Amino acid sequence: MSHVDKVSSPPAVFRILDLFAGPGGLDVAAEVLGHQVTGIEWDADACATRRAAGMDTFKGDVREFRASFFPHAQVLTGGPPCQTFTVAGHGAGRRALDQVLQYIDRLHAAVRPERRQSWEQIFRTWRKISEELRSKELEAKEVKDEKRKVEELRAKGRKAMRNRLKELGTTPDGVKKIMKRLKNSQGLDDSDEKLSRLLKEFSDLDHRLNKLKDKLEELGDERTGLVLQPLWWVIERSRRPGSEPYEAVVLEQVQAVMPVWEKYAEVLVSLGYRTRTQLMHTEAFGVPQTRRRAVLMARLDRTGLPNGPGLDRLPRVPETHEHYRRAFAPARPSKAGQADTLPMEAREPWVSMEKALEKAREISPSKVHKRPAFTVISNYGTGGVPEARGRRDHDAPSATITGKVSRNRVVHKGTDTDLTRFERFNPAEAGVFQSFPVGYPWSGNDVSQQIGNAVPPRLALHVLRQVLEPELSDDEARGRLKQAVADLEAWKPGEPVDFREQGDWEGHPLTGR
Repeated sequence: MSHVDKVSSPPAVFRILDLFAGPGGLDVAAEVLGHQVTGIEWDADACATRRAAGMDTFKGDVREFRASFFPHAQVLTGGPPCQTFTVAGHGAGRRALDQVLQYIDRLHAAVRPERRQSWEQIFRTWRKISEELRSKELEAKEVKDEKRKVEELRAKGRKAMRNRLKELGTTPDGVKKIMKRLKNSQGLDDSDEKLSRLLKEFSDLDHRLNKLKDKLEELGDERTGLVLQPLWWVIERSRRPGSEPYEAVVLEQVQAVMPVWEKYAEVLVSLGYRTRTQLMHTEAFGVPQTRRRAVLMARLDRTGLPNGPGLDRLPRVPETHEHYRRAFAPARPSKAGQADTLPMEAREPWVSMEKALEKAREISPSKVHKRPAFTVISNYGTGGVPEARGRRDHDAPSATITGKVSRNRVVHKGTDTDLTRFERFNPAEAGVFQSFPVGYPWSGNDVSQQIGNAVPPRLALHVLRQVLEPELSDDEARGRLKQAVADLEAWKPGEPVDFREQGDWEGHPLTGR
């Protein structure tokens, strides 16, 4: 009898539906791993980039679509646009967070197994929430229109007061000082009747403006409804008669959204998923940039066994690279219960801007410029001081890439002297700091904003590999990631793919029509 070596079967190929897909950060990672991805994206510029990159896309507002439109999708991913949630304090961020969590609680109550609610009852809960959100959205639009008019009147009032002060012989310096003190009108000279009247009108407008701002904070904005969309899609696929649950769910957003993902996870456990929320430092996964992302991962539990303590948790995604810390910053110990499977001594060093650009230049010399040692001066201040611009040297990872990346200055290292050439990063270079392939075809307008909003593909590689291929051994997983990273760096776009719109289902593999 001949001996046959055991060969691992290739990982399963999944059909992924990506909500709020952006220019394709997660999509290109999924493609490299061999999966099939369709994205839904409303922004015309992001859709232009997706078209050039050959990414399958439906253009439109996610709220105009439903999970039932895509019955053959097996995995749901996405990063819904979220307002800034502030956990501490009682401001607008805290109120917005509380509101979202309350809506999630209402949906959770509707789908709990012990409640045994019918699909009609569950859908009624969602419809009521949607109607409440729509009503608030319409009211907020009216308040915004009124706020805009008040701001225009306020601007005219400022101009009228400035002109009156000049007529009264006030020096230009004096005019500036008085105008700065307008928010506190006490002590201002009101001996001139016309100026006094203008001052009172301005004060009244200021009061109206503050009331309108408070009202807008109470109403929230449309992003409250958007952040609930992925949860509803999972519920619809899990509870709607005739539907099959998604095999897996992956969602990511900024760190402030973590409380939302944790509340999501409670609902997903009730729907039969094993879950994990994880705050991920991008440089610890080989991205040449420091950035923190809140990630929710879920995998349908088909064992049929009851979940005991800890059995509803997926394993953490293991970090492969060191965390970036400035030379003067002490190392912080890992939180209890959050140890990674890869020991510290086995991790690779973080990837610097210089190393990332060097590798990209080897692939595409015309897209990446050769620079001497440099320092990047951020467009943003640090420590709450606008003038104190953040600085990061070439031999460190990039600071967080934002939509203002094109405004960052590149200067000679340790100086404020601009480079005589290439004093700004081009889109290909900025994309490399987000771990996009150097050949990614950025298109449309406001490319910097597209890059800043995107999911770092290399981070997505790690998350998707972990959630979709849990059967791989540690050695197999490392080999898989190594090959995937090489394929990602060398990726080139195929033929452009025109996007579809809502209703254009004919022949699409996810719709079955």
